[in-house]
Amino acid sequence: MDHLFHSNHRPDAMKEPSQDSAYMARALQLAERGLYTTKPNPRVGCLLVREGEIVGEGWHIRAGEAHAEINALAQAGDRAEGAEAFVTLEPCSHSGRTGPCVEALINAGISRVVAAMKDPNPKVAGKGLEKLRQAGIEVVTGPGASAAQALNAGFCNRMEHGRPLVRVKLAATLDGRTAAADGSSQWITSQPAREDVHRLRARSCAIITGLGTVIADNPRLNPRLDQPVTMPLRVVLDGNGDLTPESSLFTAEGPVLIATLDSVDKKISGFNAETLHAGLPGEEGRVDLGALLDLLAERGCNEVMVEAGADVAGSFLSRNLVDELIVYMAPDVLGSDGRGMFIMPEIRRITDRHSFKIDDVRQFGRDLRIVFQNTSKT
Repeated sequence: MDHLFHSNHRPDAMKEPSQDSAYMARALQLAERGLYTTKPNPRVGCLLVREGEIVGEGWHIRAGEAHAEINALAQAGDRAEGAEAFVTLEPCSHSGRTGPCVEALINAGISRVVAAMKDPNPKVAGKGLEKLRQAGIEVVTGPGASAAQALNAGFCNRMEHGRPLVRVKLAATLDGRTAAADGSSQWITSQPAREDVHRLRARSCAIITGLGTVIADNPRLNPRLDQPVTMPLRVVLDGNGDLTPESSLFTAEGPVLIATLDSVDKKISGFNAETLHAGLPGEEGRVDLGALLDLLAERGCNEVMVEAGADVAGSFLSRNLVDELIVYMAPDVLGSDGRGMFIMPEIRRITDRHSFKIDDVRQFGRDLRIVFQNTSKT
């Protein structure tokens, strides 16, 4: 549609901020529908409203497919002309695998665009909003900004800092034990807590574990949900290249990345076709975790979850690479001989401690899930 509707003819007083927030809340609900499938793209929702009536809804479902704005415009059809668009992230102004959403909104005759936040992607970064203004469309930013930021915290972190958001997940008892003295750990937490872990896996772009965990527990590390999921990359820290194809990791859908030292001549013959290999810097059999996160960022990973033993968890924490700790706490005690949550021998004094703040507490079955944010990275 070539006709452009110029919103500067409409008085701002007609719009109530509370109304904008209510519509944006619905757009955020739409965006959440792509929680497990949009990676590496951000989760985005769009609502089109004309004369107080919702005429179109859309969300980004999967990378390479139509963006939220395009899906909402398709639903609205001719009713999009003169409508207001409520988008959880600034509409894109560049062409990737799909065309720029800004042009589609302009051509549809949208009168006003309310965006929760600017896109931190340098390819966009305000350019989309400026193009809308140049086309005579009223632009508002801010409603729902904190919720939109939280929904795409990993994407924002990668765009702004060049690394994914890192979550370390642990299941522990009241006395901080992740396993009994004999190493047994199945199951510390209840079924509802373990089901929630699958949701965390599903939203992650990559899941990191250590060779020790693979040998001890033989996990698959894949999300198992009754809904569509873009499978995360499962990464095994295997400095010396000792992983074998017999692991259960290779029986589950989705790619596996074996991260070894770059000095290791790793042969991946015998592994399945989805198995990848990365040689990274490091020493004494340990892969440099910062280099690994840089690699994952280059591969488009927004959110990374670490599911590993105390050694790997402690290594991430020692290097201050952890953004969030997610601890599932069972109301049990395993005693002083049980295995701890972190191996961090460098901590000798109270002043050496790493501090977190509690961000969220919820109950799953008999267990608590406590989310901690790293105060040194905020």
